[in-house]
Amino acid sequence: MDKNILVQYIDACALWDMAEADLQKIRKRKQTIVQDSVKGSMHDFPYSGKTFHLEGVAGDVEKMNKEEEYQEALAQKRKDAAMAIRKQVDEWMLTISPRMQRIIRYKVFDNLTWGEVAVRMGRKATADGVRMEFQRFMEDF
Repeated sequence: MDKNILVQYIDACALWDMAEADLQKIRKRKQTIVQDSVKGSMHDFPYSGKTFHLEGVAGDVEKMNKEEEYQEALAQKRKDAAMAIRKQVDEWMLTISPRMQRIIRYKVFDNLTWGEVAVRMGRKATADGVRMEFQRFMEDF
């Protein structure tokens, strides 16, 4: 396990969110329906007016479907790659002490300051003490 995997975890979580947002946009586009109405009259007497309501998808549907399928596949691949990193870090986190898991979650994942980490750790923990404990762990790691 590489130390940089912790930084990659944050990026993987962000990538997951971005890919999910992309998938939502694609799904929303698929459901977009264009509506319009057209007015006209009969050719013959009594020349009564008629209104026709039209709805459908704007543009080249076949081309749009191919592009959307491609974009959807790419977004799914990004999600899968991000999930692989997240799983790898989650598995690794189970192998370290619960105290260090908490420190890493607070500092790396939640991006808290050392002072905030110390407060959350409780039991008279100090910012410098928690920071040193983390640094020693990372040096040994």
